[in-house]
Amino acid sequence: MLNLKNNLALLGFLLAAASPALAQQVVKLSTSTSTDNSGLLQYLLPKFEARAKVKVNVISVGTGKALELAKNGDVDVTLVHARASEDKFVAEGHGVNRRDVMYNDFILVGPENDPAGIKGSTDVLAAMKKIVDSKAKFISRGDNSGTDQMEKGYWKQVGSQPQGPAYVSAGLGMGEVLNMAAELRAYTLTDRATYIAYRARTGLAIVVEGDQKMFNPYGIIAVNPQKYKDINYKGAMQLIDWITSDEGQKLIASFRVDGQQVFFPSAKAGK
Repeated sequence: MLNLKNNLALLGFLLAAASPALAQQVVKLSTSTSTDNSGLLQYLLPKFEARAKVKVNVISVGTGKALELAKNGDVDVTLVHARASEDKFVAEGHGVNRRDVMYNDFILVGPENDPAGIKGSTDVLAAMKKIVDSKAKFISRGDNSGTDQMEKGYWKQVGSQPQGPAYVSAGLGMGEVLNMAAELRAYTLTDRATYIAYRARTGLAIVVEGDQKMFNPYGIIAVNPQKYKDINYKGAMQLIDWITSDEGQKLIASFRVDGQQVFFPSAKAGK
């Protein structure tokens, strides 16, 4: 009986001693819904996990919420797409070692019958002004995501936006908003990757693309370990170094949705 008690005590001690080490094998990542809805993370992360011998726990939300989680120390690293917000996050001391990762573009999509008459336009602001003038329905993310921030910036430049029932602020992720736009025969702003992933189920058409204002860069940032002592900074930097390495960048370039490349690597060596 004494030996059994001693063995149990020893086992408990070993488990307690091992638990901090085990905890270090988890990297918590907050990221935008576009990297998740498109399938990119499901494609990339298993390869990183196998190489680094860590587990990445993903929280997929809008960019605003992803940065808020990082600001509060609830994650170790964040992968988002709203450069002004990212720069502010770093300048305020919440994050360190921001690096470019990749880019794609925003597009305006809508019903095939195109009630605002904007299909084929390459001027996003002129097209959005026509949406306002035609009183066509527009679905907004309404969640402070990178897409939502970009959309709000467009309306500000246009000088007006749809009013009343013509404008729906959904407070939802990109995939859900695309489904809603399809059901309501409305327009919405989306990243191209999520649109392609959802195209078959929504039937929405691309109506505006190709404007330089619709460029959509993504960055990755480690949470500042000086602010939160329990941050897995080592794991965060492992992920940052890997996703911006030749291997990570080539994998991003090789990722396809419906046979189409939807993210383009943009990492610069050492930056």
